[in-house]
Amino acid sequence: MKRLRYYLLNMSPKSENYEEMYEGKMLETFIDKDAKAHNHAVYWDDEIGYEITKSNRLNLSRPTVTIHIPMKDLQITDTSTAVLDYIFRSFIPYINMLNELNDNRKRTAKENGHYYIYEPNHKVLKRNVISANMISQKYYTNPTKNTIVPMDGGEDLPVYLCASIMIQVQLPIGKHKKSVQMLTKDLPDTVNRFIEEFHKEGAHQALELARKQEEIRAWLKENGCLAFVANGSILPREKGSDLPMLDAIPFQSTKEDEVEIIGIKGMAFKKGVTVITGGGYSGKSTLLDAISAGVYNHISGDGREFVITDESAMKISAEDGRSIRHVNLSPFIKWIPGGNPSDFSTEHASGSTSQAANIMEAINWGCKTLMIDEDKSATNFMIQDPVMKALIDKEPITPFVERVQELYKERGVSTILVIGGSSEYLSVSDRIYMMKDYQIHQVTDEAKQFREQCAYQVEEMKKSMVKQADWSNTEQMDANYLTTYPDGSSTEVLKVSDLGFLVLGEEQIDIRMIHDIVSIPQLNAIVFLLRKLINRVNPMERFQKFSLEKLEGEETEAKWIHVEKEVVDLLEDVMEVGLESTYSPFFTECGRWMDLPRKYEMLAVLSRMRVGTVIGKEDWESKL
Repeated sequence: MKRLRYYLLNMSPKSENYEEMYEGKMLETFIDKDAKAHNHAVYWDDEIGYEITKSNRLNLSRPTVTIHIPMKDLQITDTSTAVLDYIFRSFIPYINMLNELNDNRKRTAKENGHYYIYEPNHKVLKRNVISANMISQKYYTNPTKNTIVPMDGGEDLPVYLCASIMIQVQLPIGKHKKSVQMLTKDLPDTVNRFIEEFHKEGAHQALELARKQEEIRAWLKENGCLAFVANGSILPREKGSDLPMLDAIPFQSTKEDEVEIIGIKGMAFKKGVTVITGGGYSGKSTLLDAISAGVYNHISGDGREFVITDESAMKISAEDGRSIRHVNLSPFIKWIPGGNPSDFSTEHASGSTSQAANIMEAINWGCKTLMIDEDKSATNFMIQDPVMKALIDKEPITPFVERVQELYKERGVSTILVIGGSSEYLSVSDRIYMMKDYQIHQVTDEAKQFREQCAYQVEEMKKSMVKQADWSNTEQMDANYLTTYPDGSSTEVLKVSDLGFLVLGEEQIDIRMIHDIVSIPQLNAIVFLLRKLINRVNPMERFQKFSLEKLEGEETEAKWIHVEKEVVDLLEDVMEVGLESTYSPFFTECGRWMDLPRKYEMLAVLSRMRVGTVIGKEDWESKL
């Protein structure tokens, strides 16, 4: 910390240039004449390292500080996602208390200084703000006040497994003594207090919770089920927050579907076609939202700790105006004026074609559970009653109700539907549940009686059944057109907008209807992951985009890539080296914190890109 104090106190008044702090140079003042000068951007408080890096290139007064705490000091050896998540959440209150002591309401953060830490939602995800790393200890000692010498032992320095916690610190402009106080005194004292008070039993409890959650996931796979909701779960959320609603009615399984897994009783949702119905404000959409959130594990106290769902599940809705590139919509669209439903593209999809595309993409990415809410769907895509079929003699749409059973039987894709305004799905469902006052009831047998009373509808549906569909949709993309450089520019552009858009180069991607993106930091991760993907599949992009503008008549050789494979390979590599490896401080309109997404969210963003060239299954097979 002595070096850091020196840099800050020797800055010119009101200076915002912290280059020496970021570079960590060993100044002659501190270096023994026989020692070599080194650059080291980690500053040490005994065994705890404080690594200072630029948050972005335009805000040098708000550095990112990564605190490397030896796991042995926390008396923890496990580095699972659940344990690291617990360590990070335990550290948050200490930074909040530090701000309470530091902040001045009469001054802005830039005038007074402030500590920033990411406060995550209740989902347990891999994040760049907490990671486990092997960190070499400092290679120098401070025998006297103004001397630094190499440690004895040369290269044989101690290497500790550390919990690396990332925060940001806004340094007060022109108040270098206050900066010294914040970075070299207040923050280290707070970290030392955190270590002394760390509740290691809480980490073991988080690990035990994660173990139970994974055992339930394994049970679901082995027993042909797609979701489990434990009795006593609190599903509704407080308005505008991720907290469980106070005084909410706890979930209670139906008797017919109650199971016990590792000592926990609850309701198992079996594979197949499941309908959840009920009146307005009965809790049916709340139940679907909870099941959707169950693709991720949740922390203790969330209320949904044991709401566990097939990890490949995706929530599907209509998405008017989305871009579609070479998607096979033939299972749902018989014909399109001037187009081919087996290889469909448009810049502005309708509600029905967008929902059909969302389903086809999801099942071809490996999704085994679809979750659909009637309120967020295109009506003409979901149903068409016998009267309308008789009235409309040239209907191009095959409604989802006529395909949902085939989708399960032929592709093994289950569907959970929230239906409140149509009875047509009663005749094609395997199980039917009724929500009344936030309590679930099994009504399959009762619904069967209604089916018999409405048998004519079933017969009409059978008469109109279409032949078996082709569900395949192999999507390839020409990597030549993937770029983060706008036309005519030599500077990359990446942005994450709070309004629901991602920007890569000149491409603006609307992601507002991708329901399984759960945080802004997940969007930050997606945009940086896409940049890394582009650099991998099109490493010469900044030069390639200019070479595409060749003489008229000349063709550029395409570089076809299998999109899903490239995304899977990228995520596997990033899991090994850490999410932080994708970050760049160059992009000032992207946030610093990142949550790791699934492959499905990555693919969903790529499929909504409007520029570039994509080919479908038939064209791809012709090139093999």
